[in-house]
Amino acid sequence: MKNGKDYEILERKAEILRAIAHPVRLSILRGLVKNGATPVKELETCIDVHTATISQHLTKIRYAGIITKKRKGTYIYYSIKDTDGIVDMLKTFLG
Repeated sequence: MKNGKDYEILERKAEILRAIAHPVRLSILRGLVKNGATPVKELETCIDVHTATISQHLTKIRYAGIITKKRKGTYIYYSIKDTDGIVDMLKTFLG
């Protein structure tokens, strides 16, 4: 018999792992860990993929609740929402 609360926690962790399981998403997250809040244009130059591709990946990880976005003027800045210990996990995993 599974513990309901424990299972919910494991479901959330599995959701996070599914959301970050792509090289572009890992690269985005690594950049956000290193640089903090970053606009999409800067992510494009760091990762060397088109803005549309980055935006699609940002949407997937944002819907998983891993990152947040905030508009400043004409720019949208993305940052990691560290409610699940994501930053520590990424620092350990990505070095």
